[in-house]
Amino acid sequence: MESSVDKAATDFQLFVDSHSEALASSGVPQLYWKSLHQKLVHEVFDAGEVFGIMLVQDDEVDEDAAERKIVLNPGTPPVSKVIITKEDGLQAAHANSIFLIDHLWTYRVDQVRQQLWEVPGLLHRMANLTVVEFHGEVPDDDVIDDVMAEMWKFSHTYQLSQGSAEERVPIWYVMDEFGSQIQHSDEPTFRTAPFFYGPGQIAFTLLWPLRDVDSGEEVTWDHAHGEQNPLIRKCRLLPWVPVDLREVNASISEPPDDYYKAVSADNKEVLPLPIEPPVYQKDKIFKLYTEVKQVLQNLNSPRFVFTEDEKEADILYLYHHFKDYRTLSEQRPHVMVNQFPCENLLTIKDCLAAVARRAGGTNGPRWLPLTYNLCTELPQFISCYQQREDRGEDNHWICKPWNLARGLDTHITNNLSYIIRQRESTPKVVCKYIENPVLFDRDDLEGLVKFDIRYIVLLRSVQPLQLYAYNVFWLRFSNRPFSLDHFDDYQKHFTVMNYVDETQLKQVHYNEFIPMFEKQYPKYPWKKTEEEIRKSFIELFQVATAKPAPLGICNCPSSRAIYAIDLMLKWDTDTDGKPIMQPQILEVNFNPDCARACKYHPSFFNDIFSVLFLDEVAGRPVTRLS
Repeated sequence: MESSVDKAATDFQLFVDSHSEALASSGVPQLYWKSLHQKLVHEVFDAGEVFGIMLVQDDEVDEDAAERKIVLNPGTPPVSKVIITKEDGLQAAHANSIFLIDHLWTYRVDQVRQQLWEVPGLLHRMANLTVVEFHGEVPDDDVIDDVMAEMWKFSHTYQLSQGSAEERVPIWYVMDEFGSQIQHSDEPTFRTAPFFYGPGQIAFTLLWPLRDVDSGEEVTWDHAHGEQNPLIRKCRLLPWVPVDLREVNASISEPPDDYYKAVSADNKEVLPLPIEPPVYQKDKIFKLYTEVKQVLQNLNSPRFVFTEDEKEADILYLYHHFKDYRTLSEQRPHVMVNQFPCENLLTIKDCLAAVARRAGGTNGPRWLPLTYNLCTELPQFISCYQQREDRGEDNHWICKPWNLARGLDTHITNNLSYIIRQRESTPKVVCKYIENPVLFDRDDLEGLVKFDIRYIVLLRSVQPLQLYAYNVFWLRFSNRPFSLDHFDDYQKHFTVMNYVDETQLKQVHYNEFIPMFEKQYPKYPWKKTEEEIRKSFIELFQVATAKPAPLGICNCPSSRAIYAIDLMLKWDTDTDGKPIMQPQILEVNFNPDCARACKYHPSFFNDIFSVLFLDEVAGRPVTRLS
C-alpha cells in the first residue's frame, strides 16, 4: 500500500509534469512550487494572514506615491493600497511565500455587456472597483458603459493553448478586490502571474515577493514587467500613467527587409528552386489529391480524377498550409499545388498592411484603412490617436488579430486604454474603423445597414502576373441599422452572420443587388464602382509580387491559388472635393469557404479549376485583371 508520504510525492510530481512549463515561463521560482501545489489542492487562501488593505488619506497620496514611484489606480480619495501586516514581514526565501489571488470576474470581450446585465452582484462589484457611481438594484446601460470604459485598468489576460479557434480566443479576468488594490510601481516589491490549474479547471493569479518585505511596506507590481524599451514602456503604462506622445512621428512606412525575413523564418516555408513552367498535353487528365470536401463534392469535370494517393497526384489541392516547396521543385516539378510560397504576406493582416504601403500614400494606399501594428508601431499609433483627438476627428478603431477570421477576437472602440491593453493578448493590428460606410437599405428592416462584399480572385502566375476575378460576388449584411454607438453589438457592426448562432442571414444575390444598389445610389453606377474595386485588387497584387521572396509572393511556376477578398465601400472625396465611393480592402483569405458559391453556382469549381490548372478561360465567368 502506498504511504501518504509517497502519495504526496507522486501527486506533486504529477503537478510538476503538468504545470512546470507554465510555471517556468511565468518566472515562478521552483522554491515555491511545492507550497503552491499544497495551497491549490487544499484551496488555501492565506493572503489575509500576511497582507492588509489600507486607506490612504488625500494628503498622503501624492507624497507617498512619488517616494515609492507608485502609480495609483484610478479612483477618488481615500485611495486603497495593500501593505504587509505580518509583524515579522515576509521573507522571499521562505518556501511558503507564494499566494493565490482569486478572480472576481472571468470573461471574453463579446460577453461583457451581457454578463454585467445578468450575473447577480457583478455590476455592483465592478462599479465599486472602477469607482463608477451606481446605487440602484437594476442594471443600467449608462453605468455599464462607464464600467466598460474603466475596466481595462483592472483587466488582465491569458489564452488557452488548445481547443477550437473560438476556445483559443483570449480570456480576460479581473482579480478580486484584494488583488485589484495592488498598485503599480516601476520598482515593484512583488510579481504576479495568471495560472491555470488543470485538475480544478480554474485560474488564479499567483503573487510572490521579489525581495524581503518589511511589516508596513507596500505591495506593488509592475504593469509593464519585462519591457526594457523606455518609449514602449511609457506606451504600455498609459492606461495608468498619462503620457503625451504627440511629438512622435505618426506616419508609417514599409518595414525593413528583416521584417519579412523574420516572417518567413517563423512560417518555416522552404522556398523552391527555379524551374521551368511545366508543360502538359492538351487532353491530359489530371490526378487530383485533395482534403477539401467542397472540391470532392462539387468538382465533376472529366479533366480531373480524384486519387487518395498523394504521391501519384498531378495536383495537390490542400486545406493545410504547404511548406516544403524545395522538395517539390526538386523531385516533382510537374506537380501543381494550390498555394504560393510567401502568400501569407497577403493573408496575415500585419503583413497585408506592410506590403500595401508599397503602393504609396502618406499612411498607405486609399484602398486600405489606416493600419498600425500594435506590436511594432504602438508609439506611432498613440501619437496618431492623440493628434486626431486634438483635431476633433473620429477616433474609433478596430483591433484585429493577425491571423484569425470570422470576426473572432475583434474589437471596436474609441477607448485608448482598451486598445493598448489588447496588445497583451494575441498579436494585433489596429485599423481605422470605417465611420462613414456606404450603407444599404434592407427591405426587411427600418434603417440602413452595413454590408461587405466578397470577391473570389484567382492567382495563376506571379511572373508574369496573371490575376482573375470571378464575376460573381457575395454580399453580407448587418442585421441592425448602423450607428456610431454600442460597438459591442455584433449584429450592428459586423456582417459575418453565418457562424453566429440564432442570427438571421440575409441573402441577396449579386444580380439582384446591382439594380437595388443603383436604385439607392443612382449617381453611382455599379460598373464604375466595380472598376475601382478591381483596380484596388490589381494594385494590391502588383505590390505583393513586386519584390522577390521572401519580400514578396514567390514566383513558383507550380503554384496556383484562390483567395477571397473582403471589402467595404466608404464615402470619401476625390481631388475636386466630390463625394466618391472608395473601396476598402478588409482582408485576404486563404482557402476560403465556398459553400455559397457551390450552392448557387454548381459549376463553380469546374470553372475555377479550368482557369487555374487548364489555362482555359474562354466561356468561364471570370475577368482577367492583369
